[in-house]
Amino acid sequence: MIISLYLGERIFYIYPIRMIKHTSTLMKLASSCSKLPCQSSKCPENYLSGRPYLILTFCDLPAHRVVRLASSAPPTDIGFVGVGNMGSLMAGHLIDKGHNVTVYDLNKQAVKDLVGKGAKSASSLAELGEKCKRVFTMLPTPEIVTDTYVGPNGLLSSASKSTILIDSSTIDPGTAQNVHKAAHAKGIKFFDAPVAGAVPAAKAGTLVFMVGGDEKEIKEHLEPYLLCMGTSVYPCGPIGSGCVAKICNNMMLAISMLGLTEALLLGKNFGLDPKLVSAIINKGSGRCWSSEIYNPAPGIIPTAPSANDYNGGFKTNLLYKDLGLASQVSKEVCSPTPLGTLTYQMYRLLMNTGDYKDKDFSVIYKFLADKK
Repeated sequence: MIISLYLGERIFYIYPIRMIKHTSTLMKLASSCSKLPCQSSKCPENYLSGRPYLILTFCDLPAHRVVRLASSAPPTDIGFVGVGNMGSLMAGHLIDKGHNVTVYDLNKQAVKDLVGKGAKSASSLAELGEKCKRVFTMLPTPEIVTDTYVGPNGLLSSASKSTILIDSSTIDPGTAQNVHKAAHAKGIKFFDAPVAGAVPAAKAGTLVFMVGGDEKEIKEHLEPYLLCMGTSVYPCGPIGSGCVAKICNNMMLAISMLGLTEALLLGKNFGLDPKLVSAIINKGSGRCWSSEIYNPAPGIIPTAPSANDYNGGFKTNLLYKDLGLASQVSKEVCSPTPLGTLTYQMYRLLMNTGDYKDKDFSVIYKFLADKK
């Protein structure tokens, strides 16, 4: 556990709990903190009477790896390419944090919605790359990522050496490494920084970033901006490492969703209410993100796509793509993924059946329920 002291919007101290041996020490720290004036004009209501407060955060990482939970990035010209379900929410947080955000997307309505919230729009990738100091991309496939960066009128055609490029798409490490090479040849920094947490975390600003690149550069050039949209930043290693971490996460997500679906349907077909089975799972050892946040059975979690006929959320075709990436990487490094492979095959069936591919990936519940 650590104790983090916030003053205004900036973090000032991090105290490992092991350094505070007595309650009296903690009380003295809190008392001294309460005497500090609040310097921020944007303090949330938590800052009662202008006083900073202590936040207790559980963390298994060494103290030097703990990331800040509040952004201190100065207002910056930021570009965002790809403002769909995830990108629009991420760009919205950057706008809310006071950054000058310019967006580009083939979906003109998505661009219009963000312009209504304070963003500017770019007429081309080249225009956006020329204007912005930081550029984020959130795109559906490796092929689109490649074209966006190294295409004839892509970002690298106009970006200056001071521009920093960050791709948050879920792609294979080879694509990230190829884009990095192209950027490096022009003296431009590129990082792969995919996210975990899906739409609920993007909406809440609690995304987890997995970043490939030099750790010192990540902290210096990226972290303040990433923390406008999330709460955790994990440097994973060389370029492409963030992509692999994300692929691992999404393979696990798919496996757990399929396992949860089978468990809920087994109980239902015996006569148990899926809501009851879910409650037991969430109190027991079977608890997982899908059961708590993203339950595939309709009527259990009002905010889950299952409550909206599986619309919105994370489309089946995108998860299927990610499972294909996991299969590709597993072959490259000779790593056995038997459950990942079986789950990939199940989602292949889903992709070839009806209109499921455009529904949220939790529609696997409806697909299997209809197979009885």
